Amino acid sequence: MDGEVTRLLGQLQNGREGAEAKLYGLVYDELRRIAGRCMRSQPDNHTLQPTALVHEAYLKLLGGAESGFTDRAHFLNAAARAMRCILVDHARARRALKRGGGSTHVTFNEDLHGDTESVEKVIAVHDALEKLEQVDPQKGRLVELRYFGGLPFDEIAKVMALPERTMYRLWDRARAWLFAEMAG
Repeated sequence: MDGEVTRLLGQLQNGREGAEAKLYGLVYDELRRIAGRCMRSQPDNHTLQPTALVHEAYLKLLGGAESGFTDRAHFLNAAARAMRCILVDHARARRALKRGGGSTHVTFNEDLHGDTESVEKVIAVHDALEKLEQVDPQKGRLVELRYFGGLPFDEIAKVMALPERTMYRLWDRARAWLFAEMAG
């Protein structure tokens, strides 16, 4: 499947008719799984559904500034980033409506399932992640793929072209950094 996605991405970049529809059909299930994992960390009353998240992310990917994906890993990385941006924008809009735009103190927790403060935590993690990306882009990318993309470590290792055990080591360090950043 990796090769077929890469081939279709090249055809799409060259303007080949029908490549976008074929690509969408090929990656939809995978994008839907990523979106489902993202949405599991959202409150039960979340107004955005996984299918809508997939569609918004896909439109953002193909209609946005980033294009020229080199391969499946590059595309999935961009999809996780697009979903992160969509969820953060949605959380900020909800916070502005519900709480008048105020903020609250939260701590990093990689499992937000059913948490009533999920909106605040998504925004807080995003803000801390932006700082981490400036300090250590590799750890920032790992957190984005794991936390917002919901990818398992073996998939992240493929996307980042690093050994899986390195992902675990980086994840421990990134989590410690995020805990400290969000606690202070």
